[in-house]
Amino acid sequence: MLLSLTTARAQGPNQSGSYYKATDGKSGAALKTALCSIIYNRRERTYANLWTDFRETDMRPDGKVWDMYSCSTDYTFGDDQDRGSHSAEGDTYNREHSFPKSWFGGNVPPMYTDLFHLYPTDSYVNGMRGNLPFGQTRGENYQSAQGFSKVGACTYPGYSGKVFEPNDEYKGDFARTYFYMVTCYEEKLADWYANNTEVRATLDGNSYPGLSPWQLKMLMEWAANDPVSRKEEERNNAVFGIQNNRNPFIDYPGLEQYIWGSAVAEAFSYDHYRQPTAGVSSPSATATAKQSPTYNLKGQRTQQHKLRRGIYVKRGKKYVKR
Repeated sequence: MLLSLTTARAQGPNQSGSYYKATDGKSGAALKTALCSIIYNRRERTYANLWTDFRETDMRPDGKVWDMYSCSTDYTFGDDQDRGSHSAEGDTYNREHSFPKSWFGGNVPPMYTDLFHLYPTDSYVNGMRGNLPFGQTRGENYQSAQGFSKVGACTYPGYSGKVFEPNDEYKGDFARTYFYMVTCYEEKLADWYANNTEVRATLDGNSYPGLSPWQLKMLMEWAANDPVSRKEEERNNAVFGIQNNRNPFIDYPGLEQYIWGSAVAEAFSYDHYRQPTAGVSSPSATATAKQSPTYNLKGQRTQQHKLRRGIYVKRGKKYVKR
């Protein structure tokens, strides 16, 4: 039994082996830099490759495109991809840089084709987002079908400009995407900040913390309120198979607390990882499951999204956490 436990630890989270071994014993800025040195190395893709890659990384259980910006789409891979013509939500899907490409200079490798921040999304909703930062809003400027995504003035303390708010179901996904971006590319953050004013609502101009105070606080809350799902784990493994690098914030739920939050003074342990308590208040898992609407494979509203995301299982008529 002891041998089995030791072997399991040596395999790393999600069968990642010794991939993260060099981070052992670090915390805060040092942990972030150690992770950067690991995850920055990857197999680079071309922009054209992404259409095919999405079939591996973003396929719903029914074989359709998994769109995180719209609840009403039912796209078929290839047939419905954007070819430059769309006029309404539901027309086509495209290749969305969730961390807008203009923020890092446009078609600049390797960020331009890094699958960890690229997702297939509805072309029209993506266009309504443009280069806006993520935030929270009442959606007075735009709302996608059934208010799934919104655009408007930011209501989160610390920023009042226009923002794009994704649905509650995917806020944790995007938070962990941004944690990856400011970690993987920490040596580039100062240049991005200096060269593009749009990015300054999101970044602070430094390699650490990397994110602006209000954005960091909000994303930490998003990550705590929307825990890592099976969808994210499977996507992480799929991207690893393509790019040969990983998102550590998916492999180690709560890792952000060791870098920016409640466990920043505690050494990260590769062999005995302890998921820390979130440094922000969050509703219970049950409350989150009830309050965060989503849609089933036919685009209909359902309260069972945590089941689909692999966090809950059905027992009788109830859904309980795994």
